[in-house]
Amino acid sequence: MTETVLETTNLTKRFGALTANDDISLSVDRGEIRGIIGPNGSGKTTLFNNLTGFYTPDEGSIVFDGTDITEWEPHRIARAGMARTFQIVSPFRNMTVTQNLLAVEAPDSIEDKHARAREILEFLEIDHIADNEARGMSGGQQKLLELARVLMLDPDCILLDEPSAGVNPALEKRILDHIQELNDDGTTFIMVEHDMDVMRTIADTVTVLDQGQLIAEGSFDEVTGNDRVREAYLGREVDLEEVLG
Repeated sequence: MTETVLETTNLTKRFGALTANDDISLSVDRGEIRGIIGPNGSGKTTLFNNLTGFYTPDEGSIVFDGTDITEWEPHRIARAGMARTFQIVSPFRNMTVTQNLLAVEAPDSIEDKHARAREILEFLEIDHIADNEARGMSGGQQKLLELARVLMLDPDCILLDEPSAGVNPALEKRILDHIQELNDDGTTFIMVEHDMDVMRTIADTVTVLDQGQLIAEGSFDEVTGNDRVREAYLGREVDLEEVLG
């Protein structure tokens, strides 16, 4: 049997006349990699912001690891074990890579934080630039640094917003390999991603949003073969894999 780690029920968020998330109910199993896809403006980022406390839903509930976290603040959610990255990374550019990790408010002693930072940087294969300022990192390295900062919190569930965007193929493979290795060790991932090859490769289940609504859910092949998903992306009958793959 599987165990639910995250569940939303009738989750709704409005901005004036716009309903950005419309009655979304989803369930994520512990240890899975869940992909979230949808056209631009479909509500993916709003969903992430609701889940991680940056927005408070107008209706519905969010339960993480058996606890209702619907109105919790972002720092409290992160400390409870659900953390996130952002599509646009924002490292402390004038600080070193190691200092960026030590700036995370993790509940460890300073000695333990230094040890954990060294361990994470080695795991992500960026320990060779540990003493370099973040301003000199490539886009892909900054994505790894963003993931490293999240790992300082030792989360059970990580939300990734476009982890492969703007990254060269070699670094993209490294990022995905690290995600898979962390998942093999039990970490749950929820990923917003536009690259269909990434979704095909790594996602156990794919959830599709359109105009704020959840319109399909299943394996990659199931959702890319769904007529409603094709219509949401392009408004006509097409081979979605051929166009987006």
